[in-house]
Amino acid sequence: MSKNWSSTLRLPKSTLPPRPLPTQHKEYIKKCADDLYKWQAANRPADDTFLLHDGPPYANGSLHAGHALNKILKDIIIRTKVQQGQRVTYIPGWDCHGLPIELKAVSTEEGRTMTPHAIRQAARSLAAKTVLEQMDSFRTYAVMSDWENRWTTMDMAFEINQLRLFQKMVSRGLIYRKFKPVYWSPSSGTALAEAELEYNEAHISKSAYVRFPITKDSARIPGLEGFTGNLYAVIWTTTPWTLPANRAIAVHDDLLYHAVRVGDDAYLVAEGGLERVAKVLMGEEGTPEILATVPGSQLTQLQYVNPLQGKSAAPQPFIHGPFVTPDSGSGLVHCAPGHGFDDYLLCKDLGIPVSAPVDNDGIFTEEAYPDDPSRLKGIPVLEGGSAAVLELFKDNVLNVHKYKHKYPYDWRTKKPIIIRATAQWFADVDNIKELALKALEEVKFVPESGRSRLEAFVKGRSEWCISRQRAWGVPIPALYDANGDAVMTEKTIEHIISVIQERGTDAWWSDDPHDPVWIPASLRGKGPFTRGRDTMDVWFDSGSSWTQTDRQADVYLEGSDQHRGWFQSSLLTRVAAMAVQSPTANGTTNAVGLSPFKTLITHGFTLDKAGKKMSKSLGNIISADQVMDGSLLPPLKVRNKDRDPNAPPPKDALGPDALRLWVASSDYTSDIVLGEPVLKTIHQSLTKYRTIIKMLTGSMEQSARAAPLTALDHIALVQLKDAMVEIERHYQNYEFNKAFSSLNRWIANDLSAFYLEALKDRLYCADGGGVLEPIFMGFLRMLAPITPVLVEEAWEHRPAWMKEDPSILHPLHQLYNSPLIDSSRLSYDEGVLRKDIPVLMETHAAIKAASELARRGKVLGSSLGCSVVIKAPKDSKALSVLQKYKDELDTMFVVSSVDLGGAIEGEPAWKYVQDFEMGGHGCQAWVLPPKDHKCPRCWRFVAPAEDSLCVRCEDVVGEGVQ
Repeated sequence: MSKNWSSTLRLPKSTLPPRPLPTQHKEYIKKCADDLYKWQAANRPADDTFLLHDGPPYANGSLHAGHALNKILKDIIIRTKVQQGQRVTYIPGWDCHGLPIELKAVSTEEGRTMTPHAIRQAARSLAAKTVLEQMDSFRTYAVMSDWENRWTTMDMAFEINQLRLFQKMVSRGLIYRKFKPVYWSPSSGTALAEAELEYNEAHISKSAYVRFPITKDSARIPGLEGFTGNLYAVIWTTTPWTLPANRAIAVHDDLLYHAVRVGDDAYLVAEGGLERVAKVLMGEEGTPEILATVPGSQLTQLQYVNPLQGKSAAPQPFIHGPFVTPDSGSGLVHCAPGHGFDDYLLCKDLGIPVSAPVDNDGIFTEEAYPDDPSRLKGIPVLEGGSAAVLELFKDNVLNVHKYKHKYPYDWRTKKPIIIRATAQWFADVDNIKELALKALEEVKFVPESGRSRLEAFVKGRSEWCISRQRAWGVPIPALYDANGDAVMTEKTIEHIISVIQERGTDAWWSDDPHDPVWIPASLRGKGPFTRGRDTMDVWFDSGSSWTQTDRQADVYLEGSDQHRGWFQSSLLTRVAAMAVQSPTANGTTNAVGLSPFKTLITHGFTLDKAGKKMSKSLGNIISADQVMDGSLLPPLKVRNKDRDPNAPPPKDALGPDALRLWVASSDYTSDIVLGEPVLKTIHQSLTKYRTIIKMLTGSMEQSARAAPLTALDHIALVQLKDAMVEIERHYQNYEFNKAFSSLNRWIANDLSAFYLEALKDRLYCADGGGVLEPIFMGFLRMLAPITPVLVEEAWEHRPAWMKEDPSILHPLHQLYNSPLIDSSRLSYDEGVLRKDIPVLMETHAAIKAASELARRGKVLGSSLGCSVVIKAPKDSKALSVLQKYKDELDTMFVVSSVDLGGAIEGEPAWKYVQDFEMGGHGCQAWVLPPKDHKCPRCWRFVAPAEDSLCVRCEDVVGEGVQ
């Protein structure tokens, strides 16, 4: 009779649970993150360090998947560096000043009447609370960092560093104040930088063609000497509300302009715009009469009247504008230097005055219409302003129409901005941008396309508006005299810094306006001075964060939007402050080491499963918690009769490693999709890793260290080595998705389908040998940067004999390339083995293919239920290689027997043949019925009789069959 031999098998016995237990995540995270950071700071060499400088997230609201993407990418990098033997420094920071926090702080009813000091207290409290909440969330992702020494931009030490940086820029003449146009947000009540804009492609403007009456100098135009009617200049504008600030009309000297008759009047229009304007003047059918044609240079002799300037206003000039083209409008451009950058530069050089009769809320002031100040005063320019102005133009309005075009919006309030001249503080970028570009030459960019993107932003800037009209921020340390003129020198700033160090930054707002302590001795007695109320741009705040480190960072890593934000502000401030003004031999300033970063890495945005960018307005934001707790996937199907039938089905909660593996598996250099399909793949991989670890921890035996290594074991070690080298290269190159793919390929092709499959017989039925311990340790090292919680859990459930051996180091403490096995145990020449492995793998693949045909023919179940004959030419290299391993081929290929070139006796009951080629020789793998009987213990068909054990199993169990 058959006997049950299962009790004699070495079946895996692991304490690792089939799924992670959420109750233990916190414990494992502490060990693999907090404790590991402290351990490496004490045990890695101080002379080999790696600094990753944190791009501070904004302390406003809850975190989402994009935050997790950023922090986990950073964590993978620093864990890789620890594995490579470096001591890492990663201190988290937070950006805490700025408008969104201020608006949230004053959103209550009493917020409307809060003093600046009260606003700052409320904003500080809100930011401090948010920092702690975000930090707690980041830590649940198993991010290792020096959390205890975190910094924020609202820390006193940070603010002092920032003021010192500002002081240095002042001393170098890089900070100045100007009355000039800036991007102004009426919805925020402050100036904005280019980096704070987003563009609405579908903005609709009330556009108009209007005419300006030309003075009697029109007789100067050849061809109009006898013309007695009125002459008008036609302009087209998409912002009619700027007409009260009109100060000139620009034409191009080299363009031709026509004077065309319409009724009793004549109109000036560029030759290239005549067809467009004719339709406005005469409709679709009319053709205006051309009275004269002259170059634009002759029009600059003329003057015109702006009806909105008042009855006593002086005539205004025509000027040459190099930016004027005939491609749109009339070819004559209305210039309002208070509301346009090009207009400002053009008029400034000609001494034309600048006006902007619009207040901080985007509302017309009395100056907008001097003849009747009440007509426009109080009207919002973006809401009714254009209509009100056109009404005052009366008969001078030729056409009004809607115009769809790209328009800048405030990226925080999502409302349109205006260009408005105000007195603001600027940083001179033009003076340092060539040096900044030179500093980027030594920077490595990942991806490389980031280089041209950042360079383009730097090249496109000439100055940086750094002042903001808000209360929550670092004050611009300027004093103002009785005339409103600013006083700011290196020495006055030094005095202000000393007072702030004593009283705190809030005192700048809370102290009495006339408190003399803020006035340096050099200014006392020279009249009253008041403290300014402008604060610094938050990009200047965060861009100053490099002052928190004592050297150039090895890596900056943020989203691609930071090319125009933090990357740029960090680069410009560091170059401005640290450039040594000593020319090199070729006459240029040395830029080596001026960049705040050696490597600049950028990642894309997170997209939902439909490929749409996540945003609050679309309602498709996904939180990291939803990924970790399994909310995005179908619940688990659990068969448990003791389970409460009314309880909700359990979620597939794989914890932080699911979140981390999503990050690692993604090509972060482009936008990244997050949704159910992606997470299903991630969960499959994690489950596979866990299954393998459970098998390894349940099968590793101390006795295996003394067991002889087979050729199969040596092949497994070579494959492991190759996988680790390849994966380390990907980690080193920040190609984490390629590391993930290489890891899964090694698991699928080499570990699971080949080695573990072939090892099971020896592992369960024989001496339990093999190289599971090196594979276990190597596997955990490869997993360590991406799934540290799983690694920690695996280590917790290692066999008892490993726990008792102090020489076996924790895989998170090991160097990635430290030896996995005592080299004295290796008996095969690795070079020879590497040449032979392809032959063995090709043969293995051919046998698998033939076996699959047999399964489809329903004559074969387990691959052990067949014998194999390999037919190859006698003089072939393939046959000679296979001969070397003939005693192990049945084990390698998981079949009951392998004959090399042997004859096939008689006609087998079935056969399946797979042709394959090796070394230019045609070969065949024949899969045939087994020759012997099935051993009831190991299931190999090598037993001499039915229900009898094979020789090997008899030796192992020490008894025969009764």
